[in-house]
Amino acid sequence: MNPFQPSQPSEQDLLKALLPPLLEDFQYWFTRSLKLLENENLTFLSAAQQADLLNRVKFAHQEVITAQMMFTATNGEVGVATSTLIPWHRLLGECWQISQKWRQVQSIGSESQPHRHGNC
Repeated sequence: MNPFQPSQPSEQDLLKALLPPLLEDFQYWFTRSLKLLENENLTFLSAAQQADLLNRVKFAHQEVITAQMMFTATNGEVGVATSTLIPWHRLLGECWQISQKWRQVQSIGSESQPHRHGNC
């Protein structure tokens, strides 16, 4: 080993360093999406669209939890295939767009409400 050349981390070390925070991020954002979809009536979506998105988020959220449990149970020996991560990422992108639209609708709604100051 050359003392002047830094050693490269193994694939296993990279997996153990990168996957847990990535899975935590997925879990965090899916949880936020679930709260929005379960607790709000998103008027810009049909009931069927909201229910479909909610079901897809529930399923992906459960997949993330399962992946976290498998990773922990195997001491980092089991990873997650890219073919699994990509759909999660796309679904989160869809959820972020819905959340952004919800915030816009909320801000428009609050601007159109009359403001009451004092006894007016």
